[in-house]
Amino acid sequence: MTIKFILYLLIFFISISSSVKSAQIEITTSSGVEVFKKEKYYLLKEDVDIVSENFNLQADHVKAYFDKDLYDIVQIDSKGNVNFNSNRGVIGKGDIINLNIKNEDIYIEGKNSSLINKEINMKSDGKIKVNNSSGDFEINGLNSKLKSETIDISGKIIKGRFLNIDGINEVQDLFVADDKLLNIKTENLNMFSIEANYNKSENIIELFDNVKIVRDNESVTGDYAKINTLNESYKVTSKDSKKVKILLNESTE
Repeated sequence: MTIKFILYLLIFFISISSSVKSAQIEITTSSGVEVFKKEKYYLLKEDVDIVSENFNLQADHVKAYFDKDLYDIVQIDSKGNVNFNSNRGVIGKGDIINLNIKNEDIYIEGKNSSLINKEINMKSDGKIKVNNSSGDFEINGLNSKLKSETIDISGKIIKGRFLNIDGINEVQDLFVADDKLLNIKTENLNMFSIEANYNKSENIIELFDNVKIVRDNESVTGDYAKINTLNESYKVTSKDSKKVKILLNESTE
């Protein structure tokens, strides 16, 4: 039997709203609700569907933590086929999605996990963490990816910080690592290395170890590279007795 009930919650949610306001939330479950007053949470079981003015969430199970009373929600932990979307362009999918209402954290875990935060698209078979108030984020695990309008990144570890400028989320700095090889793509450059740093304020990408940069028919390898993201000029160096290698392929056009 499907059970439906409506809660009126005072809720502040991960950068969904710029001000706190009352919102009506309709919750539908297949197995009802258990309230644990002493532990300060209630449990929603089976085929949970939460619909509000600010966000929608579907999951197999949801645990909602409250502070002063049932309506003062501070944390939502959901698991099993979780899908989440907000009216501010935040869309999440994973086996687990945990939402901290107070500090605006979102945590996603599981194979084929994904998080779209406006212009920034994150994917992983591991974990995705984002703090929307500070802009800090981390993507960790196999098949981890980050994509925006200007850059496409693949690596086992991708972490950094974004800043909302005039309503647009822009990546400000990044650290990327992969013991096999990370990959960073821009419009004209295809870059590979073991580690990489990006600093938007300096317009610089640095690549470390097993470096390879491909542009058109040009391929350069070395141990370290420094790329200017404004004009996409770069310098590649090597350490010890190794030498920088340049390979020029003849155009077939």
